[in-house]
Amino acid sequence: MKAVVMNGIGDTDVMQVVEHPDPLATPGHVLVEIAAAGVNFMDIGVRQGMAWTEIANPKTLGVEGAGRVLAVGEGVTDFSAGDRVAWVYAPGSYAQRISIPVSSLVPLPDFIDDQTAASIMMQGLTASHFATDFYPVQPGDIALVHAAAGGVGLLLTQIIRLRGGRVIGRVSSEDKVAIAKQAGAEHVIVDRQGDFAQQVMQLTNDRGVDVVYDGSGPTTFQGSLDSLRRSGTFCWYGPVLGGPGLIDIMSLPKSIKIGYAVFSDHVYAPERLRTRSDQLFDWIRDGSLKVNIGGSYPLEDAALAHVDMASRRTTGKLLLLP
Repeated sequence: MKAVVMNGIGDTDVMQVVEHPDPLATPGHVLVEIAAAGVNFMDIGVRQGMAWTEIANPKTLGVEGAGRVLAVGEGVTDFSAGDRVAWVYAPGSYAQRISIPVSSLVPLPDFIDDQTAASIMMQGLTASHFATDFYPVQPGDIALVHAAAGGVGLLLTQIIRLRGGRVIGRVSSEDKVAIAKQAGAEHVIVDRQGDFAQQVMQLTNDRGVDVVYDGSGPTTFQGSLDSLRRSGTFCWYGPVLGGPGLIDIMSLPKSIKIGYAVFSDHVYAPERLRTRSDQLFDWIRDGSLKVNIGGSYPLEDAALAHVDMASRRTTGKLLLLP
């Protein structure tokens, strides 16, 4: 089978498509033929040496996808050959086949196609965590969503609206305004330099927003602080662009609450993974949640997908189609 590996830490030139023996359905695992694999900023972080450093190179990239069960290992009773499945964290997903622990899998209903499933797992569960667990959005709340035209941003905006909240989106260019508004953003600020707080305060009559969702790196950190209301909540996420540096907790303004949100805390047990995934699938079925696939690439073009994602030229979700 084909797989995309990284031979070392660095730019996309460390990525290579290689031939590997097919994996086996070992005890407690399921062998899956991958129909679509999700591309995430996390994958770029792995390639740059920010994660998985304990795994020797060469190693296969990717953690998310959807496909069909080929075989099940000893002790597996939840799935059978032929079942359609999706997953959110199975290292080695940039490949044609993968052996996955059964605890990482969710069954796919017939009304969800493979590409939609591969698009919704990590980013959908991340957005769900942000708006329902980390800061449970209430009717009338105003949220500032950074990268509002990205995969997480588009889904997060829709979930906030589902919960009765309002959204001010921030995007990096004018050509992303329309898609952010289509997802439900009431106002969209175009900004690349982190100079947005004054506009946020004007839009909220100097009150500030109830919550900021910021995965845009240190450039936006101070502006996000300045955009919050008194006792507002700062949801920081996404390690690839770097953190804000050391924070003196006594210097934080306006009694704000700040934390680093990780989607795995939303789905820390298999039953929670399946319940949360089912909620996303139900929203898709009834039309409440729309998935935007911004680009699909053959497995051989995984490096190009990384380049496009890092350039911020894309919107929505990027997929590899083995």
